[in-house]
Amino acid sequence: MRLDPSVAAIRTAIRHTLTTLPTTPVAPDRRPLVLVGCSGGADSLALAAGAVFVAPRVGWRVGLVTVDHQLQEGSAGRAEQVAQWAREQGFEPVEVATVDVGTSGGPEAAAREARYAALAGAAGRRGAATVLLGHTRDDQAETVLLALARGAGPRGLAGMPAHRLHAGARFSRPLLDVPRSACRAACAAQDLVPWEDPHNTDPSYARSRVRADAMPALVAALGEGVVANLARSAALLGADADLLDELAAGALERCRTPAGLSAGVLGGLPAALRTRVLHAWAAELGAPRAALTHRHVAALDALVMAWRGQGATLLPGGIAVSRRSGELTGG
Repeated sequence: MRLDPSVAAIRTAIRHTLTTLPTTPVAPDRRPLVLVGCSGGADSLALAAGAVFVAPRVGWRVGLVTVDHQLQEGSAGRAEQVAQWAREQGFEPVEVATVDVGTSGGPEAAAREARYAALAGAAGRRGAATVLLGHTRDDQAETVLLALARGAGPRGLAGMPAHRLHAGARFSRPLLDVPRSACRAACAAQDLVPWEDPHNTDPSYARSRVRADAMPALVAALGEGVVANLARSAALLGADADLLDELAAGALERCRTPAGLSAGVLGGLPAALRTRVLHAWAAELGAPRAALTHRHVAALDALVMAWRGQGATLLPGGIAVSRRSGELTGG
């Protein structure tokens, strides 16, 4: 029987990710473990089905974690259905992670933060080398559009990275070059019935509006290639942002003083590095990265490049940064 092209594309993408990942040390008689984060939606279900086929063939054990956010009626039952399917398919270990979602940053951000914390916790307990996530090319294009709407810089426009360290765990996204339609086709080809999350079509969420209205309008105006082109732009910007972040890390060390940062050394840096240094330093002081905006960094930059004796700059988290005797100090 001929393998469906969508199933083949997903398996190929997973194989590429798993064969290029670093692994954590394990006992000589044990293969490294990869976990799949699976909600039961089409994208993560297609990813899980692909991973349970590919992983053992390239030297990995494969487990699955499904997160119950407790935000919808029947969520516990749906999570258990995903877990039962995973056990039947041969995933080991299988976990249902039940989380309490807060309110910080809005409902989408709070749910995302709770989900990543749960997945990272599972990876830590199980000693997993990475957690696979089912974000697709379409998700990446939507992320870029949302970043453009926020006026984000290169890091924001780079979208979601293929690999990310977060909360002590590595997350990998094998399907960033795979269209969402392929995931649905792969589910149909393998007789998998995905769960349709009502949040994905709820117009109160910005991403849902982009998915339902903005992206179709762009495709109609500019052609089908716009989705792939947005995702490609994100990849190109990501490579540039990685290099700039690496250079900024070195520049930050050169700017350090016993009390804070040298305004003189900062002033000699190109703007692209200087603002990254200030952003990273603000995060070190305790300002939440998600709450740090261009406005905050611009105010810090004014203490360096437009110093007129102005008062302290206030950052998220109640942090005040002042300039004294040629140094930026904060706390």
